Amino acid sequence: MTESLEYSALLQLIDERSAAFRSAVAAAPSLDVPVPSCPEWTLIDLVQHLGRGQRWWAAIVAAGPAEAPPAKDAAEAPRALDALLAWYAESNELLLTALREAGPGRECWTWWAAGVSPANAWGVARRRVHELLVHTYDAQLAAGAVEPMPADVAIDGVAEFLDTCNSTPAAWPHEAATIHYHATEGRSWLLTLDGTGAWPAPLTDDAAPASASATGPAERLLLFMWGRLTMSDVKIEGDEQVFEQLIAWEPEE
Repeated sequence: MTESLEYSALLQLIDERSAAFRSAVAAAPSLDVPVPSCPEWTLIDLVQHLGRGQRWWAAIVAAGPAEAPPAKDAAEAPRALDALLAWYAESNELLLTALREAGPGRECWTWWAAGVSPANAWGVARRRVHELLVHTYDAQLAAGAVEPMPADVAIDGVAEFLDTCNSTPAAWPHEAATIHYHATEGRSWLLTLDGTGAWPAPLTDDAAPASASATGPAERLLLFMWGRLTMSDVKIEGDEQVFEQLIAWEPEE
């Protein structure tokens, strides 16, 4: 893992980012406004997605070690703004309560168990921080007032995406490659892609030249990784096809 935020800091960030998300929803002109970064979703769809996610991961953490996750709650969220925000706040508190009671080392089911991120409450807390970070951006975009992400959280978000979403033992189906990510705040990362899978690591001074690289503020790198921005929004050097292949890759483990 390329970052190591303390568990208490992750829980505080979940609370803070959740408050920012609710504020963005409350400021929107309507719950039916489209979310430009999530095609075919309206704002109420986004709230329901995130709230259901908080409730599902609360149940996963509470269940502890398991071979499969509990079923998702399919109940519809309220459609009136005040009731919807209260439902979402309750969803978030359910997650925080489960995480507090579990402690960081509590093992649980995760979909990333074969990757770098740990399959425990700490790994869940970190993943939910960055779900909230990006979905708050989505909500702010829908409301027409995007605020800068906290730089330190965006930096960890880049590392977390590599650790959780881009790490896998599934063999890379193309020619072996390396990608370097450079945040203008002074942090860099390496992703290797070969027959052993995809594996992230801190980028050292003696690293070999990359097949391709992406440079920009951490927030832009993060939004690029999450598919909110394109290659034209960051500085790409080297073989652009490597990024195209990574974006299209759906590994089977």
